[in-house]
Amino acid sequence: MNRQIMTGSLLCLIASMSWGAMFPVSHIALQQVNPLYFSFLRYFSVTLILIVLLWLKEGRAAFRFEGKGKTLLFFGTMGFTIYNMAVFQGQHAMGAAGTLVASIMEVLMPMISIAMIWVMTRKMPPKYTLISMMIALAGAVLVITNGKWTFFTLAGQHLLPLLLIFAGVIGWVVYSMGGSHFAGWSTLRYSTLTCLLGTLVSFVVVATASAFNWVAVPDWQHVWSVKYEMSFMILLPGLAALLSWNAGIRMLSPLNGILFINFVPITTLVLMYFQGYTISHFELYGTLLVIFALLLNNMYQRSSLRTSDSPRRMRFRLDRRKSFQR
Repeated sequence: MNRQIMTGSLLCLIASMSWGAMFPVSHIALQQVNPLYFSFLRYFSVTLILIVLLWLKEGRAAFRFEGKGKTLLFFGTMGFTIYNMAVFQGQHAMGAAGTLVASIMEVLMPMISIAMIWVMTRKMPPKYTLISMMIALAGAVLVITNGKWTFFTLAGQHLLPLLLIFAGVIGWVVYSMGGSHFAGWSTLRYSTLTCLLGTLVSFVVVATASAFNWVAVPDWQHVWSVKYEMSFMILLPGLAALLSWNAGIRMLSPLNGILFINFVPITTLVLMYFQGYTISHFELYGTLLVIFALLLNNMYQRSSLRTSDSPRRMRFRLDRRKSFQR
């Protein structure tokens, strides 16, 4: 079980760091390609790769919906249409500031998850999880704001983009919880079918927007000019992060796995540092707080698992003694 926690933690960390890298990269690409088409083209390519992988690994039978088509469509739309299109549209609308704002808004995911699970199950999460999330949130906010409250004043001037990003964040939280409805399915199968259906919905969105002249179809030269950025977005934050995230969430549970999303803004800032950005003391302390929160949650989670396993081990030993006495 401890190995499962470590593996799940590593997978969620890989996904979160990949998404942290996508915001600085996408900022460059969005200068050439409209956010709606950027989102569609990105996951259209991811979908093609996933289809080939699923076909080779599990065969044609894995593409059957088994009466869960509507559920798959719902989660696919939330994860690959609502999240991507809303977040990138909001990021682009805010300009240069949108890169950091979109990144820090990801930190709201654990809080949204707690609220949703609390409402649906009427069961309060463990206290150590609540404390870990609050510490991680404080650390991430400290990193992004750099100790300056004027950040929130600036954010208040962009209400509509913020609402779009927030809607996208909710979409990804819902999608992350969707995997629990497909416990008998492989991570690859759930990822592929939801990505496929979500991308089909995204196609309907961009086709409708173009038909009514709300959004112009991007010129091929503009798309080709961001081929390196698009390739990165497809392979790492798209394909690798998606599979890693769904597998990690399944191992840890949505509530524990989604805590790793706090590494998104941290990774964003690290990349900015390598681009010449100087990290301040506030950002360093905030980073340490996030790491401490993740370690704290992981430590208590493993401790609670050992505690719950001990009665079963004791019963097993007593049963063995009785069998020997007989």
